[in-house]
Amino acid sequence: MCAQPEGLARRVAKNEAANRDARLHFTYRQEVVVEEFGAGKSPGGRFREVRDIVFSPAAERSEKIVGATQNNLQRLRLTEEDFRDIRDVQPFLFTPDLLWLYQVTPRGEETLDGVECWLLEVKPRQVLDEQRLFEGLLWVGKSEEVVVRSQGKAVPDLLGSKTENLFPRFTTVRAKVDGKHWFPVFTHADDTLPFRAGPLRMRMQIRYTDYQRFSADSKIEFKE
Repeated sequence: MCAQPEGLARRVAKNEAANRDARLHFTYRQEVVVEEFGAGKSPGGRFREVRDIVFSPAAERSEKIVGATQNNLQRLRLTEEDFRDIRDVQPFLFTPDLLWLYQVTPRGEETLDGVECWLLEVKPRQVLDEQRLFEGLLWVGKSEEVVVRSQGKAVPDLLGSKTENLFPRFTTVRAKVDGKHWFPVFTHADDTLPFRAGPLRMRMQIRYTDYQRFSADSKIEFKE
């Protein structure tokens, strides 16, 4: 096993910033599906929402909900924190402004889908009020020093005397969508949350599709 190169986390963060900045110039579609399961693995309620991330003729970036949001979840309630996690934690980008928040530990190397990777464990040093942070593993492609997969969960879980807000473990897969930048394309979670009223199995899928670079002359079309 080779020792990880010195300064790897800083270089990864720099490349993550390049991915973040590039993604701000792309339109794409985001589909979120959350399902809950009852006793005996029987299907329960379901949430589904589709959003297009688009630009106006004046080049202003915005989100547009496509069709009607479906929600007949029975036990699971999606909160503000869940939607923040969908926006910021599931597609986690380990940019330089976040380095000081995390302790980074090398965890060896692994080949993932034919890509030789360094494995990094990232843990928040502390979590302040209102913060939503990532805790888990990052697979960093050796050749480009970019994150190609992340696996972990959003922290912290939120527990009160009468409330509890628990969050699943998830995996986010990235792909090179323009021949250069690695963007998230799929997030999957299948976890059992230990609520006081009893465990609840849930499954979440987030798909990021139809990435298209925006320019003033672009004509953006999404498949319905």
